[in-house]
Amino acid sequence: MVEATTLDQDELQEWLESLEDVIQHKDVAYAKALLNNVIAHYHNFDSAGVFGLVSCTGNSIRVDQQGALPEGLDLSIRAHQYILWNAMVMVVRAGHQAPELGGHIATFASSAMLYTVGFDYFFRQDTPDQLGDIVYFQGHASPGMYARSFLEGRFDAQRLDYFRREAGKEPGLSSYPHPHLMPDYWQFPTVSMGLGPLQAIYQARWQRYLYDRLGVATQQRHVWAFCGDGEMDEPESRGCLQMAARESLDNLIFVVNCNLQRLDGPVRGNGSIIQELEAFFKGAQWHVIKVLHNSAWDEVFAKDPSGKLQKAMAECVDGQLQTLSARGPRALLDHIAGSDPELQVFVQSLADDLVAQLAPGGHDAKKIYHAYAHALEHRGSPVVILAHTIKGYGLGEGIAAANTTHQQKKMSEAALSAYAQYLSIPLDQKDIITPCYYHPGAQDPAVTHIKQRRQQLGGYMPSRRVVAAERALPDLGVLAELLGASDRAFSTTMAFVRILSIWLRQPDFAPCLVPIVPDESRTFGMEGLFRQIGIYTSEGQRYEPVDKSSIMYYKESAQGQLLQEGINEAGAMASWLAAATSYSTNGVAMLPMYIFYSMFGFQRVGDLLWACADMHARGFLLGATAGRTTLAGEGLQHNDGQSHIMAALIPNCVSYDPCYAYELAVIIQSGSDRMYQRGEDVFYYITLMNENYTHRAMPESAYAGIVQGMYLLEPSKSQSQIHLLGSGAILREVEQAAAWLSAQGLGVQVWSVTSFTELARAAEADPEQAYVTSCLDDTLPVVAATDYVKQYAEQIRPYIKNPYRVLGTDGFGRSDTRANLRAYFSVSSHAVATCALGMLLDTKAITKAKYQRYIQLLDTEDLASWEEGNNG
Repeated sequence: MVEATTLDQDELQEWLESLEDVIQHKDVAYAKALLNNVIAHYHNFDSAGVFGLVSCTGNSIRVDQQGALPEGLDLSIRAHQYILWNAMVMVVRAGHQAPELGGHIATFASSAMLYTVGFDYFFRQDTPDQLGDIVYFQGHASPGMYARSFLEGRFDAQRLDYFRREAGKEPGLSSYPHPHLMPDYWQFPTVSMGLGPLQAIYQARWQRYLYDRLGVATQQRHVWAFCGDGEMDEPESRGCLQMAARESLDNLIFVVNCNLQRLDGPVRGNGSIIQELEAFFKGAQWHVIKVLHNSAWDEVFAKDPSGKLQKAMAECVDGQLQTLSARGPRALLDHIAGSDPELQVFVQSLADDLVAQLAPGGHDAKKIYHAYAHALEHRGSPVVILAHTIKGYGLGEGIAAANTTHQQKKMSEAALSAYAQYLSIPLDQKDIITPCYYHPGAQDPAVTHIKQRRQQLGGYMPSRRVVAAERALPDLGVLAELLGASDRAFSTTMAFVRILSIWLRQPDFAPCLVPIVPDESRTFGMEGLFRQIGIYTSEGQRYEPVDKSSIMYYKESAQGQLLQEGINEAGAMASWLAAATSYSTNGVAMLPMYIFYSMFGFQRVGDLLWACADMHARGFLLGATAGRTTLAGEGLQHNDGQSHIMAALIPNCVSYDPCYAYELAVIIQSGSDRMYQRGEDVFYYITLMNENYTHRAMPESAYAGIVQGMYLLEPSKSQSQIHLLGSGAILREVEQAAAWLSAQGLGVQVWSVTSFTELARAAEADPEQAYVTSCLDDTLPVVAATDYVKQYAEQIRPYIKNPYRVLGTDGFGRSDTRANLRAYFSVSSHAVATCALGMLLDTKAITKAKYQRYIQLLDTEDLASWEEGNNG
């Protein structure tokens, strides 16, 4: 590789002057097009060349491109100092009360100015005519948001003292952004890391969807995502960047706090994370703005027209830069000068007062303001701002830029005194070392300024608001065709598609529905929706699909309703989240329905599902091809036997495993009433199967039992001797077993259990009035069989006094026919009947001789033949 220093300098100067001449007489866009053509021609000779992904080490916005600054910036900076102090005090005081509470002060210290400028000049709140901005705050910076709210008068000092203390009577402050625990304040959970960037991308696309489909006033709205450079290593942070560029989401702004440190040490000790991120984002077609140096550096660079200092800085790897940052700007300059006599002379010529002002650009309000203003003006692609900062900036020696700074929650008396002096906090020494909060009073000019700025920008942030649904839910009668017996066989997945299709034809209700599929529409039999409602894309359909001549051709549209997210469960989940919280972020209640392979749902995006719970998401998650024995030939990584256990671990996730179409219709109707009509903060997980069979008619008075979790499907034809419980796909195996047992003269009651989880939760909440106990209010033995691990049905064991045995599909999934798989896992009709006979023997309901005779007879029977004529 030829280095710049070995190039013919006269030739290089000619090229540079030619480029400057083109820009001067044409414009930058013309120069860009010209260079792209030159590079394309170069690739005819060297296809491996890569150009333009990493720029120089300076700021993206030159001094001559900087516009005017806003009035009152000095007051913003003064308020910023108060906020920094109080954010630190909150964490330190929490540690004094209980050392194990923990807390973080270094992250906000590095990113504080990024927020100050945003809050005071850019983040717009909702107005009656236009929705305001959406901000995803970096989770570890939460103390800074609380400290700002304290200055604004939203929180008092007592509230700050309950930081990370939420189990008592007093209202606490969440460790990180948690909407569930602070439902009027935080909108989005952004810890675990990586979820904020991913959610922001799909939130930005959701804003376009709302505008294109429903005309919601989101066209001036921006989505801001604040994240760390270490956080950008998370797959969720980077995995969907290309979608934002593909959809031209110029309403999306990432602000990456590049303090060069993750939790334990440098993000890239031997490299440059900022250069890496610049190349990555540019490669994904984002517009990159770098804020690397503060205004003092402008004067230094102006004194070095050769650019030699800046080039030398580019050779300093992050690990070394971190070390030098801890020692101060003079040490940085001396290191950069190295053994170069010319640079040594230049560095020594710089005045001490100028050197003392040198700092990264992410701590300079002026540089940040220009970057934000430029980001808002940019059109055609998403924007990322890479702001260089120092972790723990201003907190003093041993904290700022130290490898241990992320865990820092204590400060010595000397450090507190130095920090108070650095921030000009007018407290006496006793209050400084306590330490005490500082509020200058509501009439202080800086406090008045930031409150006025928020008024002018629409109101305080963070803030979470909730609206009620505007559209009426259709009554159950609309789904009448699913409530009766069927002549043809179909799966519950197809029953869901039928419900959705019927609702999409209800003109008053259909607009609130948001069908979402990762890339399995044809697998789930949903391709009919392509033509019916269209697949949303902001650009419409700029090509003729290969299947245009077919009835169900692949139709994309800017007014499309279906969100087809490709092979991307995390992206589809983030899309669902945006729709499921639209009632709070957009003032528009929606009802999203996301269908996916159940094995690839809860297991793959479990972290996002906890975020759903935290955010009080409302909508349906539909786990298709569910159960360990229904997806016959796919095998271990496709067979789901555990998703209902995962769902049960989320307190506000309501889960069901229906078998019949009418059960599904009732569950979706009831769930829509709870979430959409009544605004309850729950979301639903419903498992669906791909197994085709005929469906029963809905028994009279079954509605309440279906919703509560179980109902009597088949009363005993003689005196009851045993209860058989089944759910989902295995309910029909239970029915076959019951039909055979009844034919032998045994008294069998069959119960359809639509949700073992809901039965257990209701019983735990009120054991004295447990519904499941009242249903099984006798001493007869009970056998329960499901297509999931035994723990699913074991949930109700504490609430029934009967002898109880569970059949399930513990272990790994595998490929085979359904019949062979059910026999292998012992959840077949034969296994259910065998287990029932064993329970009857154990409880002395039958003799050993009868038991042996029944077993011998059972081994000669095909119980599947007992389904005909015995299912009502």
